[in-house]
Order: sequence, then C-alpha cells, then structure tokens
Amino acid sequence: MMDHSMGNLRSVAKAIEAAGATVVVTADPHEISRSDALCVPGQGIFGRCMTALGRNGLGELVTGWVEAERPYLGICLGMQILFEFGGESGVAGLGLLGGQVTRLEGDVPIPHIGWNEVEANGGFTYFYFDHSYVPRPTDDAVVSGWCEHGERFAASISTGSITATQFHPEKSGDDGISLLKGWVNA
Repeated sequence: MMDHSMGNLRSVAKAIEAAGATVVVTADPHEISRSDALCVPGQGIFGRCMTALGRNGLGELVTGWVEAERPYLGICLGMQILFEFGGESGVAGLGLLGGQVTRLEGDVPIPHIGWNEVEANGGFTYFYFDHSYVPRPTDDAVVSGWCEHGERFAASISTGSITATQFHPEKSGDDGISLLKGWVNA
C-alpha cells in the first residue's frame, strides 16, 4: 500500500489484511514495484495529493502500474487522482481515466458523510462515504456502482486492472471487507 502521507493507512491496511492479503505500507517506489498489487488510499485535498505523488516519482509509478495492467485499488482520493483534472484545486490529475473531479451538487449536506446505498450489479449495498468531490467520468462504462446524494454520481469504477471506490470499504463493515476480499482474490 502506498504511503503518500494523505490517507488513513492503518485502517485500510487492517481491512486489506482482514480480506486475506499481506500488506506492506511504504513510500519507497522500489518496494512498491515488487508488490503484487497496489492500493492507494487517500483523504484530503486533490492538489496536495498530486503534490505528494510528485515526490519520489510516485505519480509516475501509479501511471506505469496501471498502464502495465497490474492490480490497482484506489480508495476515495486514490480514485479521484486517476482522472484528468481536480476542480477542487484546479490541478491536473494522472489522466488515466477521462473526466474530472468536481464538487457534489444538490440541496443536501456537503460533505457527504455517512452510510449510503450504492447500486451495483443489479442490487444495493450500503457503504460509508466521507467526501465533497466526485469523479465525473467521460465514459459511464467504467462505472461499476452509482450513488445518490443530491445527484447521481460514480461511487465505484472498474476497468482493466483498476478497482476504485469513492466510498471507504475499510469503514464499511462486512460489505466493505467482502469487496476487498473480491479484489484480493482477483
């Protein structure tokens, strides 16, 4: 798991371990490169995250990782950085997915904090959210789950080797662990 100084690393690491994986938390690109899979969690501001990824070549590492179709899990900010642009900070993202990240809209409390329904695979599951910004993919085909909070938005992405969630599976109880087990086992 990548330590870019902007995530709830301990709880994510524990959840991925509960899903059956051995987790190494590091900012060392060489250590990360030797891993079987990469998780990039994140909480905070898009621009600060992109600055943090610029240190030690971590942004280039993520880009190379995804381009090589190695298993990638992005959580919250780890999902948002995959897109072309972050409106919160007016900063370019990694551009691995088409679209941008903008503030949630609607007459609802923002930030969106708490449990909410995600529609995926013809069913509904509750996951825990804590965010004010959402990705707006140019291609809805990459969206694997949708959520409503003031507006309909992409709650999860699945394309190629990328699995990414706007919600926090590590804070989402059994359903979050189940999602993580699916990623670990894949």
